[in-house]
Amino acid sequence: MLKKERYEAFINHFSENMPVAETELQYENPFQLLVAVVLSAQCTDKRINMVTPALFKDFPEPEFLAASNFDELFPYIKSVSYPNNKTKHLLGLGKMLVEDFNGQIPETVSELIKLPGVGRKTANVITSVVWNQPNMAVDTHVFRVSKRLGLVTQTAKTPLEVEKQLIRHIPKEYVHVAHHWLILHGRYVCLARKPKCEECSLTHFCKYFEKNYGKAVKTED
Repeated sequence: MLKKERYEAFINHFSENMPVAETELQYENPFQLLVAVVLSAQCTDKRINMVTPALFKDFPEPEFLAASNFDELFPYIKSVSYPNNKTKHLLGLGKMLVEDFNGQIPETVSELIKLPGVGRKTANVITSVVWNQPNMAVDTHVFRVSKRLGLVTQTAKTPLEVEKQLIRHIPKEYVHVAHHWLILHGRYVCLARKPKCEECSLTHFCKYFEKNYGKAVKTED
């Protein structure tokens, strides 16, 4: 199977079976999504969705974070991973949004990554989810699933390498939703330790399945 055919099979399957795919983080505006994504680093969306209602109620805009302090903010997020660092990040993020961006969420990756706690992955999430920009956020699920399916090469060792390969082959109009396809598939089917291959509908073009279960598919990349 040619790489082009593999990508076509991937897009066709999810376009038909999961045409609408969205983040599982709960938010009402770009500011809330940004805060939620920063908090979600190395933490589950379920946990983040448990703490953000109270946080968003008392800190509804960047100005509220900018005016806060560590002792006031920390109790709201103490149950998430790395709460000390994330508290500092949110305080710095709020301050920078107010001072440098007039309280508005930047719309470009280059501007977003200037914010405390915001790396390339987070910036790609914000721009793709909020503005449907063709940016691919590569988390552990995207990294794992894209390799197992054979969408990217095994020699891609970094998230940026995986991102570049996916962007190169996925049509622009599908990039923002393909990010969620890969995440959700990795979260619920293609699990890290024990993938549910018996439940998977992608085995007909999956390199992992072919390698481990001997499916006779000729590959050519």
